[in-house]
Amino acid sequence: MNQLLPCVEVDAKVPATASVIFLHGLGADGHDFEPAVPLFNLPWARFILPHAPSLPVTINGGYVMPAWYDIRSLGFDPHAGPREDEAHIRASAEAITRLIARENARGIPSERIVLGGFSQGGAMALYTGTRHPETLAGLLVLSGYEVLPDRRDEQTRANFDTPALFCHGRLDPLVPAFAGRAAYEAALRPGRDVRWHEFPIQHEVSPAELQLAAGWLHERLPR
Repeated sequence: MNQLLPCVEVDAKVPATASVIFLHGLGADGHDFEPAVPLFNLPWARFILPHAPSLPVTINGGYVMPAWYDIRSLGFDPHAGPREDEAHIRASAEAITRLIARENARGIPSERIVLGGFSQGGAMALYTGTRHPETLAGLLVLSGYEVLPDRRDEQTRANFDTPALFCHGRLDPLVPAFAGRAAYEAALRPGRDVRWHEFPIQHEVSPAELQLAAGWLHERLPR
């Protein structure tokens, strides 16, 4: 299937020269992040906020909800077997890649596109961005973690050095800070601009975090 994901779009206030694709968390939708867009003060950027498909989610008793992939267990023990559904992850990555291609077709080159997300969406942004064949402007991972870490050999040279910002709540009971920090540490390499910031919050986004992300977005997508 090559159908585009349905999206909330917040148009640029002037002719768009950049795009931000931001992926929501489990059980939310594209509207979840919409109120934050004005806070970033990027009038030259188009914000694409896609809706994930609805799937039965194991950790929620099989209840059908918007999800980028099924989650089979809450723990982060690497020896406990697959935590996420690999086929779902790959299908969602393909759908997200099609959104990047649409922005390219609209005249926005990949190096002017930031891919980001919250929680499950942050995990998908990291997974998809590191495998994209063209260099992106940056990866924004809020309260996220790394999925399929044993598949890092699939990552592309094009985004080997792409700047990334990882933000996490140190009190997060759902995606523990150690899981986010492990993803950050896996992204570290000499010369790469990769940043880690913790906030005194749980599984949420704070005003201070959004302010930090706004400054970083201005760095990555200057006018």
